[in-house]
Amino acid sequence: MGEAGSAPTRLWGGRFESGPAEALARLSVSVQFDWRLAPYDLLASRAHTRALYGAGLLTEAERDAMLGALNDLDRACRDGTFRPTAADEDVHTALERGLLERLGTLGGKLRAGRSRNDQVATDLRLYLRDHVRMIVSRLAELETALLGQAERHADVAAPGMTHLQHAQPVLFAHQLLAHVHAFARDADRLRDWDKRAAISPLGAGALAGSSLPFDPRELATQLGFTAAAANSMDAVSDRDFAAEFCFAAALIGVHLSRLGEEIVLWSSQEFGWIEIDDAYATGSSIMPQKKNPDVAELARGKAGRLIGGLTGLLTTLKGLPLTYNRDLQEDKEPVFDAADTLLLVLPAMAGLIATFRLHTERISASASVGFTLATDLAEYLVQRGVPFREAHEIVGHLVVWCQVHDVDLHEVSDADLERISPSLTPDVRQVLTVEGALAARKEQGGTAPQRVAEQLTALRALADQHAAWATS
Repeated sequence: MGEAGSAPTRLWGGRFESGPAEALARLSVSVQFDWRLAPYDLLASRAHTRALYGAGLLTEAERDAMLGALNDLDRACRDGTFRPTAADEDVHTALERGLLERLGTLGGKLRAGRSRNDQVATDLRLYLRDHVRMIVSRLAELETALLGQAERHADVAAPGMTHLQHAQPVLFAHQLLAHVHAFARDADRLRDWDKRAAISPLGAGALAGSSLPFDPRELATQLGFTAAAANSMDAVSDRDFAAEFCFAAALIGVHLSRLGEEIVLWSSQEFGWIEIDDAYATGSSIMPQKKNPDVAELARGKAGRLIGGLTGLLTTLKGLPLTYNRDLQEDKEPVFDAADTLLLVLPAMAGLIATFRLHTERISASASVGFTLATDLAEYLVQRGVPFREAHEIVGHLVVWCQVHDVDLHEVSDADLERISPSLTPDVRQVLTVEGALAARKEQGGTAPQRVAEQLTALRALADQHAAWATS
Protein backbone atom coordinates (compact mmCIF):
# COMPACT_ATOMS: atom_id res chain seq x y z
CA MET A 1 0.00 0.00 0.00
CA GLY A 2 1.14 3.61 -0.43
CA GLU A 3 2.93 5.59 2.26
CA ALA A 4 0.77 7.47 4.75
CA GLY A 5 0.25 11.07 3.69
CA SER A 6 1.17 10.46 0.02
CA ALA A 7 -0.88 12.27 -2.62
CA PRO A 8 -3.93 10.33 -3.78
CA THR A 9 -3.73 8.62 -7.18
CA ARG A 10 -5.91 10.34 -9.79
CA LEU A 11 -6.47 9.46 -13.42
CA TRP A 12 -7.21 13.10 -14.23
CA GLY A 13 -6.33 16.54 -12.85
CA GLY A 14 -3.51 17.90 -15.02
CA ARG A 15 -5.40 21.06 -15.91
CA PHE A 16 -6.77 21.64 -12.40
CA GLU A 17 -4.98 23.96 -9.95
CA SER A 18 -6.68 22.43 -6.90
CA GLY A 19 -8.24 19.17 -5.87
CA PRO A 20 -11.96 18.40 -5.93
CA ALA A 21 -14.27 19.65 -3.20
CA GLU A 22 -15.06 17.04 -0.57
CA ALA A 23 -18.72 16.99 -1.64
CA LEU A 24 -17.72 16.27 -5.26
CA ALA A 25 -15.25 13.59 -4.21
CA ARG A 26 -17.85 11.85 -2.07
CA LEU A 27 -20.42 12.01 -4.87
CA SER A 28 -17.99 10.74 -7.49
CA VAL A 29 -16.59 7.76 -5.62
CA SER A 30 -17.77 4.38 -6.90
CA VAL A 31 -15.03 2.04 -5.68
CA GLN A 32 -17.29 0.77 -2.88
CA PHE A 33 -19.35 -1.10 -5.48
CA ASP A 34 -17.22 -1.32 -8.64
CA TRP A 35 -14.31 -3.01 -6.84
CA ARG A 36 -15.80 -6.35 -7.84
CA LEU A 37 -14.72 -5.51 -11.39
CA ALA A 38 -11.05 -5.69 -10.35
CA PRO A 39 -10.33 -9.21 -11.75
CA TYR A 40 -11.86 -8.23 -15.08
CA ASP A 41 -10.04 -4.89 -15.23
CA LEU A 42 -6.75 -6.70 -14.58
CA LEU A 43 -7.59 -9.24 -17.29
CA ALA A 44 -8.15 -6.41 -19.76
CA SER A 45 -4.97 -4.67 -18.56
CA ARG A 46 -2.90 -7.76 -19.38
CA ALA A 47 -4.36 -7.81 -22.90
CA HIS A 48 -3.66 -4.08 -23.24
CA THR A 49 -0.08 -4.61 -22.09
CA ARG A 50 0.48 -7.14 -24.85
CA ALA A 51 -1.10 -4.74 -27.36
CA LEU A 52 1.25 -1.94 -26.28
CA TYR A 53 4.21 -4.27 -26.74
CA GLY A 54 2.95 -5.30 -30.18
CA ALA A 55 2.67 -1.62 -31.12
CA GLY A 56 6.29 -1.02 -30.10
CA LEU A 57 5.33 1.14 -27.12
CA LEU A 58 6.82 -1.24 -24.53
CA THR A 59 10.09 -3.10 -24.67
CA GLU A 60 10.10 -6.82 -24.02
CA ALA A 61 11.55 -6.23 -20.56
CA GLU A 62 8.90 -3.59 -19.82
CA ARG A 63 6.15 -5.91 -21.03
CA ASP A 64 7.34 -8.74 -18.82
CA ALA A 65 7.69 -6.44 -15.82
CA MET A 66 4.20 -5.04 -16.44
CA LEU A 67 2.62 -8.47 -16.77
CA GLY A 68 4.44 -9.70 -13.67
CA ALA A 69 3.21 -6.72 -11.66
CA LEU A 70 -0.35 -7.18 -12.91
CA ASN A 71 -0.28 -10.85 -11.96
CA ASP A 72 1.08 -9.98 -8.51
CA LEU A 73 -1.59 -7.30 -8.10
CA ASP A 74 -4.25 -9.82 -9.16
CA ARG A 75 -3.10 -12.25 -6.46
CA ALA A 76 -3.03 -9.47 -3.89
CA CYS A 77 -6.59 -8.43 -4.77
CA ARG A 78 -7.84 -12.00 -4.51
CA ASP A 79 -6.20 -12.74 -1.15
CA GLY A 80 -7.14 -9.34 0.28
CA THR A 81 -3.62 -7.98 0.80
CA PHE A 82 -4.40 -5.16 -1.63
CA ARG A 83 -7.63 -3.29 -1.07
CA PRO A 84 -9.04 0.04 -2.22
CA THR A 85 -8.80 2.97 0.16
CA ALA A 86 -11.14 5.85 0.89
CA ALA A 87 -9.01 8.02 -1.40
CA ASP A 88 -9.52 5.79 -4.46
CA GLU A 89 -12.20 7.16 -6.75
CA ASP A 90 -12.98 3.90 -8.53
CA VAL A 91 -11.62 0.46 -9.31
CA HIS A 92 -9.40 1.84 -12.08
CA THR A 93 -7.82 4.42 -9.77
CA ALA A 94 -7.18 1.82 -7.07
CA LEU A 95 -5.55 -0.61 -9.48
CA GLU A 96 -3.34 2.06 -11.03
CA ARG A 97 -2.20 2.96 -7.54
CA GLY A 98 -1.35 -0.67 -6.92
CA LEU A 99 0.55 -0.87 -10.21
CA LEU A 100 2.52 2.32 -9.50
CA GLU A 101 3.46 0.95 -6.08
CA ARG A 102 4.94 -2.10 -7.81
CA LEU A 103 6.51 -0.53 -10.90
CA GLY A 104 6.99 3.17 -10.25
CA THR A 105 6.82 5.33 -13.36
CA LEU A 106 6.70 2.32 -15.68
CA GLY A 107 3.21 1.65 -14.35
CA GLY A 108 2.04 4.92 -15.89
CA LYS A 109 2.69 3.60 -19.41
CA LEU A 110 -0.29 1.26 -19.20
CA ARG A 111 -2.72 4.15 -19.53
CA ALA A 112 -1.63 4.92 -23.11
CA GLY A 113 -4.31 4.30 -25.70
CA ARG A 114 -7.22 3.62 -23.38
CA SER A 115 -9.70 5.49 -21.22
CA ARG A 116 -11.83 4.68 -18.24
CA ASN A 117 -14.70 4.95 -20.72
CA ASP A 118 -13.71 1.89 -22.75
CA GLN A 119 -12.23 0.17 -19.68
CA VAL A 120 -15.44 0.15 -17.67
CA ALA A 121 -17.57 -0.84 -20.65
CA THR A 122 -15.23 -3.78 -21.23
CA ASP A 123 -15.03 -4.75 -17.56
CA LEU A 124 -18.80 -4.78 -17.14
CA ARG A 125 -19.29 -6.98 -20.20
CA LEU A 126 -16.63 -9.41 -18.96
CA TYR A 127 -18.21 -9.50 -15.50
CA LEU A 128 -21.70 -10.12 -16.86
CA ARG A 129 -20.67 -12.76 -19.39
CA ASP A 130 -19.01 -14.63 -16.53
CA HIS A 131 -21.96 -14.28 -14.14
CA VAL A 132 -24.58 -15.08 -16.75
CA ARG A 133 -22.99 -18.50 -17.05
CA MET A 134 -23.30 -18.93 -13.29
CA ILE A 135 -26.97 -17.94 -13.47
CA VAL A 136 -27.67 -20.36 -16.34
CA SER A 137 -26.02 -23.11 -14.30
CA ARG A 138 -28.35 -22.35 -11.37
CA LEU A 139 -31.33 -22.26 -13.76
CA ALA A 140 -30.34 -25.71 -15.01
CA GLU A 141 -30.34 -26.93 -11.39
CA LEU A 142 -33.85 -25.57 -10.88
CA GLU A 143 -35.03 -27.13 -14.14
CA THR A 144 -33.55 -30.45 -13.01
CA ALA A 145 -35.30 -30.23 -9.62
CA LEU A 146 -38.67 -29.61 -11.28
CA LEU A 147 -38.04 -32.42 -13.77
CA GLY A 148 -37.21 -34.79 -10.93
CA GLN A 149 -40.50 -34.10 -9.15
CA ALA A 150 -42.40 -34.44 -12.43
CA GLU A 151 -40.75 -37.77 -13.16
CA ARG A 152 -41.44 -39.12 -9.67
CA HIS A 153 -45.12 -38.15 -9.92
CA ALA A 154 -45.72 -38.73 -13.61
CA ASP A 155 -49.11 -40.42 -13.10
CA VAL A 156 -50.56 -38.11 -10.42
CA ALA A 157 -53.69 -36.22 -11.53
CA ALA A 158 -54.48 -32.74 -10.24
CA PRO A 159 -57.14 -30.11 -10.80
CA GLY A 160 -55.88 -27.66 -13.41
CA MET A 161 -57.05 -24.14 -12.65
CA THR A 162 -58.02 -20.89 -14.27
CA HIS A 163 -58.88 -17.88 -12.13
CA LEU A 164 -57.69 -20.10 -9.23
CA GLN A 165 -60.87 -22.16 -9.75
CA HIS A 166 -60.92 -25.86 -10.66
CA ALA A 167 -61.15 -26.07 -14.44
CA GLN A 168 -59.98 -29.35 -16.00
CA PRO A 169 -57.97 -32.36 -14.80
CA VAL A 170 -54.26 -32.33 -15.65
CA LEU A 171 -51.26 -34.38 -14.68
CA PHE A 172 -49.42 -32.64 -11.86
CA ALA A 173 -46.24 -33.32 -13.84
CA HIS A 174 -47.72 -31.29 -16.69
CA GLN A 175 -48.07 -28.30 -14.38
CA LEU A 176 -44.50 -28.66 -13.09
CA LEU A 177 -43.22 -28.87 -16.67
CA ALA A 178 -45.02 -25.62 -17.50
CA HIS A 179 -42.62 -23.95 -15.05
CA VAL A 180 -39.66 -25.77 -16.62
CA HIS A 181 -40.59 -24.35 -20.02
CA ALA A 182 -40.52 -20.82 -18.58
CA PHE A 183 -37.12 -21.29 -16.94
CA ALA A 184 -35.78 -22.95 -20.12
CA ARG A 185 -36.78 -19.83 -22.07
CA ASP A 186 -34.95 -17.76 -19.46
CA ALA A 187 -31.79 -19.81 -19.94
CA ASP A 188 -32.09 -19.60 -23.73
CA ARG A 189 -32.69 -15.86 -23.46
CA LEU A 190 -29.43 -15.43 -21.53
CA ARG A 191 -27.56 -17.60 -24.04
CA ASP A 192 -28.92 -15.40 -26.81
CA TRP A 193 -27.99 -12.28 -24.78
CA ASP A 194 -24.41 -13.51 -24.65
CA LYS A 195 -24.13 -13.34 -28.45
CA ARG A 196 -24.84 -9.60 -28.37
CA ALA A 197 -22.73 -8.99 -25.27
CA ALA A 198 -19.66 -10.65 -26.83
CA ILE A 199 -18.50 -7.39 -28.47
CA SER A 200 -15.36 -5.74 -27.10
CA PRO A 201 -15.30 -1.97 -26.48
CA LEU A 202 -11.58 -2.00 -25.62
CA GLY A 203 -9.63 0.20 -28.02
CA ALA A 204 -12.45 2.73 -28.39
CA GLY A 205 -10.61 5.06 -26.00
CA ALA A 206 -12.61 7.96 -24.65
CA LEU A 207 -14.92 7.98 -27.68
CA ALA A 208 -13.00 8.31 -30.98
CA GLY A 209 -10.71 5.28 -30.96
CA SER A 210 -6.93 5.49 -30.58
CA SER A 211 -4.17 6.85 -32.82
CA LEU A 212 -1.78 4.26 -31.38
CA PRO A 213 -1.07 1.31 -33.71
CA PHE A 214 -2.80 -1.62 -32.05
CA ASP A 215 -5.75 -3.65 -33.28
CA PRO A 216 -8.96 -3.72 -31.18
CA ARG A 217 -9.83 -7.01 -32.88
CA GLU A 218 -6.76 -8.66 -31.37
CA LEU A 219 -7.76 -7.31 -27.94
CA ALA A 220 -11.25 -8.76 -28.45
CA THR A 221 -9.83 -12.19 -29.28
CA GLN A 222 -7.56 -12.21 -26.23
CA LEU A 223 -10.52 -11.42 -23.95
CA GLY A 224 -12.82 -14.08 -25.40
CA PHE A 225 -15.08 -11.69 -27.33
CA THR A 226 -16.28 -12.62 -30.82
CA ALA A 227 -15.65 -9.17 -32.33
CA ALA A 228 -14.53 -5.62 -31.61
CA ALA A 229 -17.03 -2.79 -31.61
CA ALA A 230 -17.69 -1.36 -35.07
CA ASN A 231 -18.21 2.20 -33.80
CA SER A 232 -16.09 3.68 -31.01
CA MET A 233 -18.78 6.17 -29.94
CA ASP A 234 -21.35 3.41 -29.61
CA ALA A 235 -18.80 1.23 -27.82
CA VAL A 236 -18.37 3.57 -24.84
CA SER A 237 -22.00 4.71 -24.60
CA ASP A 238 -23.87 1.45 -25.22
CA ARG A 239 -25.47 -0.09 -22.16
CA ASP A 240 -28.04 -2.14 -24.03
CA PHE A 241 -26.29 -5.26 -22.77
CA ALA A 242 -26.79 -4.15 -19.16
CA ALA A 243 -30.44 -3.18 -19.67
CA GLU A 244 -31.16 -6.40 -21.56
CA PHE A 245 -29.55 -8.43 -18.78
CA CYS A 246 -31.69 -6.61 -16.20
CA PHE A 247 -34.78 -7.39 -18.26
CA ALA A 248 -33.85 -11.07 -18.47
CA ALA A 249 -33.19 -11.06 -14.72
CA ALA A 250 -36.53 -9.36 -14.01
CA LEU A 251 -38.38 -11.93 -16.12
CA ILE A 252 -36.62 -14.75 -14.26
CA GLY A 253 -37.78 -13.00 -11.09
CA VAL A 254 -41.36 -12.97 -12.37
CA HIS A 255 -41.16 -16.70 -13.16
CA LEU A 256 -39.69 -17.42 -9.73
CA SER A 257 -42.44 -15.34 -8.15
CA ARG A 258 -45.14 -17.29 -10.01
CA LEU A 259 -43.63 -20.60 -8.90
CA GLY A 260 -43.23 -19.24 -5.39
CA GLU A 261 -46.89 -18.26 -5.26
CA GLU A 262 -47.94 -21.77 -6.27
CA ILE A 263 -45.68 -23.28 -3.60
CA VAL A 264 -47.31 -21.01 -1.01
CA LEU A 265 -50.76 -22.16 -2.14
CA TRP A 266 -49.88 -25.85 -2.45
CA SER A 267 -48.38 -25.93 1.05
CA SER A 268 -51.34 -24.14 2.70
CA GLN A 269 -53.87 -25.96 4.89
CA GLU A 270 -56.55 -25.18 2.32
CA PHE A 271 -54.69 -26.97 -0.49
CA GLY A 272 -52.53 -29.42 1.44
CA TRP A 273 -50.90 -30.70 -1.73
CA ILE A 274 -47.27 -30.61 -0.60
CA GLU A 275 -45.17 -30.50 2.54
CA ILE A 276 -42.01 -28.40 2.40
CA ASP A 277 -38.91 -30.05 3.81
CA ASP A 278 -37.81 -28.68 7.18
CA ALA A 279 -34.54 -27.49 5.64
CA TYR A 280 -36.42 -25.04 3.42
CA ALA A 281 -39.07 -23.74 5.84
CA THR A 282 -39.04 -21.57 8.95
CA GLY A 283 -41.14 -21.32 12.08
CA SER A 284 -42.89 -18.60 14.02
CA SER A 285 -41.46 -16.77 17.03
CA ILE A 286 -44.84 -16.96 18.77
CA MET A 287 -46.84 -19.79 17.17
CA PRO A 288 -45.10 -23.13 17.68
CA GLN A 289 -47.22 -25.00 15.15
CA LYS A 290 -46.23 -22.82 12.18
CA LYS A 291 -44.18 -23.99 9.21
CA ASN A 292 -43.73 -21.08 6.85
CA PRO A 293 -42.80 -21.21 3.14
CA ASP A 294 -40.22 -18.44 3.48
CA VAL A 295 -38.07 -19.46 0.49
CA ALA A 296 -41.09 -19.24 -1.81
CA GLU A 297 -42.18 -15.94 -0.30
CA LEU A 298 -38.71 -14.42 -0.57
CA ALA A 299 -38.50 -15.55 -4.19
CA ARG A 300 -41.84 -13.85 -4.77
CA GLY A 301 -40.63 -10.70 -3.03
CA LYS A 302 -37.33 -10.48 -4.93
CA ALA A 303 -39.23 -10.01 -8.20
CA GLY A 304 -40.08 -6.45 -7.16
CA ARG A 305 -36.40 -5.73 -6.53
CA LEU A 306 -35.41 -7.07 -9.96
CA ILE A 307 -38.16 -5.16 -11.76
CA GLY A 308 -37.15 -2.01 -9.88
CA GLY A 309 -33.52 -2.37 -10.97
CA LEU A 310 -34.57 -2.66 -14.61
CA THR A 311 -36.86 0.35 -14.37
CA GLY A 312 -34.18 2.44 -12.68
CA LEU A 313 -31.53 1.59 -15.27
CA LEU A 314 -33.81 2.30 -18.23
CA THR A 315 -34.71 5.65 -16.69
CA THR A 316 -31.02 6.48 -16.22
CA LEU A 317 -30.26 5.68 -19.86
CA LYS A 318 -33.21 7.65 -21.22
CA GLY A 319 -32.16 10.81 -23.03
CA LEU A 320 -28.38 10.58 -22.54
CA PRO A 321 -26.48 12.31 -25.37
CA LEU A 322 -23.53 10.51 -26.96
CA THR A 323 -21.10 9.44 -25.77
CA TYR A 324 -20.00 8.81 -22.19
CA ASN A 325 -21.78 10.67 -19.40
CA ARG A 326 -21.17 10.27 -15.67
CA ASP A 327 -24.78 9.15 -15.33
CA LEU A 328 -23.47 5.79 -16.49
CA GLN A 329 -21.84 5.31 -13.10
CA GLU A 330 -25.39 4.28 -12.10
CA ASP A 331 -25.38 1.30 -14.46
CA LYS A 332 -23.43 -1.07 -12.24
CA GLU A 333 -25.41 -1.33 -9.00
CA PRO A 334 -28.66 -2.62 -10.57
CA VAL A 335 -26.66 -5.10 -12.64
CA PHE A 336 -24.65 -6.31 -9.66
CA ASP A 337 -27.76 -6.52 -7.49
CA ALA A 338 -29.66 -8.50 -10.13
CA ALA A 339 -26.82 -11.03 -10.48
CA ASP A 340 -26.43 -11.33 -6.70
CA THR A 341 -30.17 -11.75 -6.19
CA LEU A 342 -30.56 -14.53 -8.76
CA LEU A 343 -27.49 -16.39 -7.51
CA LEU A 344 -28.99 -16.24 -4.02
CA VAL A 345 -32.59 -17.20 -4.87
CA LEU A 346 -32.16 -19.85 -7.56
CA PRO A 347 -30.25 -22.41 -5.44
CA ALA A 348 -32.73 -21.98 -2.58
CA MET A 349 -35.69 -22.56 -4.87
CA ALA A 350 -34.00 -25.57 -6.48
CA GLY A 351 -33.47 -27.08 -3.03
CA LEU A 352 -37.06 -26.42 -1.99
CA ILE A 353 -38.45 -27.98 -5.17
CA ALA A 354 -36.17 -31.02 -5.05
CA THR A 355 -37.15 -31.88 -1.46
CA PHE A 356 -40.86 -31.16 -1.11
CA ARG A 357 -43.18 -34.14 -0.51
CA LEU A 358 -46.35 -34.48 -2.55
CA HIS A 359 -49.54 -35.70 -0.89
CA THR A 360 -50.57 -37.75 -3.91
CA GLU A 361 -53.88 -39.10 -2.57
CA ARG A 362 -55.16 -35.68 -1.60
CA ILE A 363 -54.21 -34.02 -4.87
CA SER A 364 -55.59 -36.88 -6.98
CA ALA A 365 -58.86 -36.90 -5.03
CA SER A 366 -59.36 -33.23 -5.87
CA ALA A 367 -58.72 -33.68 -9.60
CA SER A 368 -62.44 -34.06 -10.41
CA VAL A 369 -63.78 -31.81 -7.67
CA GLY A 370 -65.55 -28.72 -8.96
CA PHE A 371 -67.04 -30.38 -12.04
CA THR A 372 -63.68 -30.39 -13.85
CA LEU A 373 -64.99 -33.02 -16.30
CA ALA A 374 -67.71 -30.73 -17.63
CA THR A 375 -65.69 -29.63 -20.66
CA ASP A 376 -64.94 -33.24 -21.59
CA LEU A 377 -68.67 -34.01 -21.47
CA ALA A 378 -69.48 -31.02 -23.69
CA GLU A 379 -66.81 -32.01 -26.21
CA TYR A 380 -68.12 -35.60 -26.22
CA LEU A 381 -71.56 -34.29 -27.16
CA VAL A 382 -69.94 -32.25 -29.95
CA GLN A 383 -68.36 -35.44 -31.32
CA ARG A 384 -71.91 -36.90 -31.45
CA GLY A 385 -73.09 -33.97 -33.60
CA VAL A 386 -74.48 -31.60 -30.96
CA PRO A 387 -73.51 -27.96 -31.70
CA PHE A 388 -71.09 -26.71 -29.07
CA ARG A 389 -73.35 -23.83 -28.09
CA GLU A 390 -76.12 -26.33 -27.29
CA ALA A 391 -73.70 -28.76 -25.64
CA HIS A 392 -72.41 -25.94 -23.42
CA GLU A 393 -75.99 -25.14 -22.33
CA ILE A 394 -76.83 -28.78 -21.64
CA VAL A 395 -73.77 -29.38 -19.46
CA GLY A 396 -74.32 -26.06 -17.72
CA HIS A 397 -77.84 -27.17 -16.73
CA LEU A 398 -76.42 -30.50 -15.55
CA VAL A 399 -73.88 -28.72 -13.31
CA VAL A 400 -76.63 -26.60 -11.75
CA TRP A 401 -78.71 -29.75 -11.15
CA CYS A 402 -75.70 -31.39 -9.46
CA GLN A 403 -75.15 -28.36 -7.24
CA VAL A 404 -78.79 -28.33 -6.18
CA HIS A 405 -78.71 -32.05 -5.37
CA ASP A 406 -75.16 -32.00 -3.94
CA VAL A 407 -73.77 -34.70 -6.22
CA ASP A 408 -70.93 -34.93 -8.73
CA LEU A 409 -71.37 -35.52 -12.46
CA HIS A 410 -70.71 -39.25 -12.35
CA GLU A 411 -73.24 -39.72 -9.54
CA VAL A 412 -76.24 -38.63 -11.60
CA SER A 413 -78.52 -41.55 -12.50
CA ASP A 414 -79.31 -42.50 -16.10
CA ALA A 415 -82.92 -41.40 -15.62
CA ASP A 416 -81.93 -37.99 -14.28
CA LEU A 417 -79.42 -37.52 -17.11
CA GLU A 418 -82.18 -38.13 -19.64
CA ARG A 419 -84.57 -35.79 -17.82
CA ILE A 420 -82.00 -32.98 -18.01
CA SER A 421 -81.48 -33.56 -21.75
CA PRO A 422 -82.22 -36.36 -24.22
CA SER A 423 -78.61 -35.94 -25.44
CA LEU A 424 -77.31 -37.18 -22.06
CA THR A 425 -77.59 -40.89 -22.78
CA PRO A 426 -75.83 -43.46 -20.54
CA ASP A 427 -72.81 -43.72 -22.88
CA VAL A 428 -71.62 -40.26 -21.74
CA ARG A 429 -70.28 -41.90 -18.58
CA GLN A 430 -67.19 -43.05 -20.47
CA VAL A 431 -65.83 -39.50 -20.38
CA LEU A 432 -66.77 -38.85 -16.77
CA THR A 433 -63.48 -40.19 -15.41
CA VAL A 434 -60.24 -38.35 -14.73
CA GLU A 435 -58.23 -41.02 -16.51
CA GLY A 436 -60.38 -40.67 -19.62
CA ALA A 437 -60.14 -36.89 -19.57
CA LEU A 438 -56.34 -37.02 -19.31
CA ALA A 439 -55.98 -39.61 -22.07
CA ALA A 440 -58.19 -37.56 -24.40
CA ARG A 441 -55.82 -34.57 -24.31
CA LYS A 442 -53.33 -36.32 -26.56
CA GLU A 443 -52.61 -33.64 -29.13
CA GLN A 444 -49.39 -31.58 -29.16
CA GLY A 445 -48.93 -29.77 -25.85
CA GLY A 446 -51.73 -31.69 -24.12
CA THR A 447 -51.72 -33.28 -20.68
CA ALA A 448 -52.08 -36.90 -21.85
CA PRO A 449 -49.49 -39.19 -20.26
CA GLN A 450 -47.62 -39.87 -23.50
CA ARG A 451 -47.37 -36.15 -24.28
CA VAL A 452 -46.06 -35.41 -20.78
CA ALA A 453 -43.49 -38.20 -21.12
CA GLU A 454 -42.28 -36.62 -24.36
CA GLN A 455 -41.98 -33.24 -22.64
CA LEU A 456 -39.92 -34.80 -19.86
CA THR A 457 -37.45 -36.27 -22.33
CA ALA A 458 -37.11 -33.08 -24.37
CA LEU A 459 -36.79 -30.79 -21.36
CA ARG A 460 -34.21 -32.99 -19.65
CA ALA A 461 -32.06 -32.78 -22.79
CA LEU A 462 -32.51 -29.00 -22.81
CA ALA A 463 -31.52 -28.69 -19.13
CA ASP A 464 -28.39 -30.71 -19.90
CA GLN A 465 -27.60 -28.30 -22.74
CA HIS A 466 -27.95 -25.35 -20.39
CA ALA A 467 -25.65 -26.92 -17.83
CA ALA A 468 -23.06 -27.71 -20.52
CA TRP A 469 -23.17 -24.17 -21.96
CA ALA A 470 -22.68 -22.68 -18.50
CA THR A 471 -19.29 -24.39 -18.20
CA SER A 472 -18.19 -23.73 -21.80
